[in-house]
Amino acid sequence: MSFLRSRQFVAALAFLNLLLLPPAAFAETLAIKAGKLINTQNGSVEKDQVVIVEDGLFKAVGTNLTMPKNARLIDLSSKTVLPGLIDCHTHLTDQTSLDPIIELQKTAAQKAFESIPYAKRTVEAGFTSVRDVGTYRAFVDLALRDAIARGDVVGPRVFCAGCYVTITGGGGALTGFAPDIKMPVDLEFGKCDGPWQVRARVRELAHRGVDCIKIIATGAVLAHGSNPGAQEFTLEEMQAAVDEARKFGLKVAAHAHGTQGIKDAVKAGVASIEHGTCLDEECIALMKEKGTYLVADIYDDEFIQGEGKKRGMPKDFLEHDHNLGQIQRDNFAKAVKAGVKIAFGTDAGVYPHGQNAKQFAWQTKYGQTPMEAIQSATINAADLIGKKAELGSISPGKKADLIAVEGDPLTDILILEKVKFVMKDGKVVKE
Repeated sequence: MSFLRSRQFVAALAFLNLLLLPPAAFAETLAIKAGKLINTQNGSVEKDQVVIVEDGLFKAVGTNLTMPKNARLIDLSSKTVLPGLIDCHTHLTDQTSLDPIIELQKTAAQKAFESIPYAKRTVEAGFTSVRDVGTYRAFVDLALRDAIARGDVVGPRVFCAGCYVTITGGGGALTGFAPDIKMPVDLEFGKCDGPWQVRARVRELAHRGVDCIKIIATGAVLAHGSNPGAQEFTLEEMQAAVDEARKFGLKVAAHAHGTQGIKDAVKAGVASIEHGTCLDEECIALMKEKGTYLVADIYDDEFIQGEGKKRGMPKDFLEHDHNLGQIQRDNFAKAVKAGVKIAFGTDAGVYPHGQNAKQFAWQTKYGQTPMEAIQSATINAADLIGKKAELGSISPGKKADLIAVEGDPLTDILILEKVKFVMKDGKVVKE
């Protein structure tokens, strides 16, 4: 090979390597002028700030900063700027299914392709990261997560559970079918009974690359033959899940409606209680003692009892949900007042994706200040998912996830339902 050809070959290889770099590697340098900037770390509002973004990260934040010569200016001086929002309880590969029987009417490939617009709607609504806490078809969520990370699909950064870890016939299992019907493997992957089966399932999920573990501690609302108040996994089984997950650096989220199930999940050491419908004073005291987060989807009852009923949601689902919505909201208010740590989570997928921000109004209605509600969806959420060093605030060194809205969400929280500008990893998603 001649010298000229060898140089051309090296140049071609270098160009190929550039093409193989992740999307963030091509992020440009930006200088963002922010009229108001919400500091989620200390709960303050700072005016006339400049945010410098380089290589997909926040480089500097302050006033009178020197603009990098190659920076592109984004003028948000008429808007309120805050970190990208985080929803800690979504189901991106599901969408308002009236009955889980739909899982047998669609292939995993269909579920995956259908989730693409759900992901796009979610990030365009300002939610740049989500914790996706379970799907009936195992690992469809991982496929979506990886497609977004590669840049094949537009969507939020996803931290996913792979499937529901549930007892036989439990709240995370497909139920309501004749006993002689054999389910596909991916629809039964999370089923396990007894501490050693639980450990085996957690090990397998960790091996396959999940970001968290989701256990079903009590019955579920949207499941046939289930009692939401009944405990399903025993304390020993939940302890096994937490212990095994910890070995792999994973946190456990526990779906829990019933009081005793909540208590045992907290005692077992889960990172968060999802729903927390019937928590009592003892639950609240335990959660404060252990530092357990409450992730309470206190908006979606509106959809279930309204649109869900109109669309023909199964009668037993509606009966499960009857009156639980108000109980959950009242107990959420008690938890807020007592100082339980709150992380934002909506159960999006039960109601339409992209409408996640509707929950902010309910969290403020039931005890949180607008700043506390925003912090629940930023710095607190980042802490829960173990990414506080990377996400949750506009701070140097963190991933450049940023949104902007017209007006002041601290005086009108509904403004967060109309996000005007979205940036993720230093790249503009919505402008």
